[in-house]
Amino acid sequence: MNQPVSDMIKIAVASGKGGTGKTYISTNLFYSLSKKNYRVAMVDCDAEAPNAVAFFESEIVGKTEVTQKVPVINSDICTFCGKCHEYCNYNAIFILPPMKIVKVIEDLCHDCGACSVACKSGAISEKPVSLGQVTTFSVKGKPSLLEARINIGVMSPVTVIKAAIKQIDNQSDIAILDSPPGTSCPFVQTAASADYVILVTEPTPFGLSDLKQSVETLKTINKPFGVIINRAGLGNNSVMEYLTHENIQLLLEIPFNKEIAVLYSNGRLVSETNEIFSEQLLSVFENIIENHGNSSN
Repeated sequence: MNQPVSDMIKIAVASGKGGTGKTYISTNLFYSLSKKNYRVAMVDCDAEAPNAVAFFESEIVGKTEVTQKVPVINSDICTFCGKCHEYCNYNAIFILPPMKIVKVIEDLCHDCGACSVACKSGAISEKPVSLGQVTTFSVKGKPSLLEARINIGVMSPVTVIKAAIKQIDNQSDIAILDSPPGTSCPFVQTAASADYVILVTEPTPFGLSDLKQSVETLKTINKPFGVIINRAGLGNNSVMEYLTHENIQLLLEIPFNKEIAVLYSNGRLVSETNEIFSEQLLSVFENIIENHGNSSN
């Protein structure tokens, strides 16, 4: 049994674009740490298209509905003063005072409560609206995999992602956060919750472009990070030249391998049969702990 990591460390695995191998790294790192008896949990934060659970034999042991409150306006009491519309930063309240029309656009509401504060006539109440679910899966008898999933039609997964991360078992020493792709709000929310971010990229012009965006975003929120180059040897050297020029830590290079691609496409974990790859991921983790283990938020 490995010694527990003092204070839980959250490691987000992210990428500027989809398809670089972010979930590939997340799931195999989670498996490799579990195999070494680390107390590790994983959160699939890609709430619009979660798929990490497909790589494990698991069973559902819990499900939580994630809701937010949205305003309900009683037009019989409303004075149509327009203050609720004025206070709403998200344009979620449509009002036409001369025609005595006021409507809540629920998809735009962020549950900030500003409209309730603004209303002095008592015309605004609230109702819960479902945004999605957080499902807890048991892997090898341990409730260690959390999946965030938004409902169809929900515009932002941020609230569901926050709820999933909040549900991490406090008995875990390590949490792997499989981040949504891109650099928008869901990525920022996941990265902001982490102590360290692994950026997964590929040696292509698109990979480099999106890597640069991810790096600048993480610098803005002051998060430590390193880079894994997946499918190394498939493209050019531009990514490596960028890392060298910017003095960014290269954590690991994973050569392009057709057999790995076939295994992954069939929902298999490479680290189950490839001990060398598993040890490489463990070395990446140990490197992170050695250099950033005491930089918890």
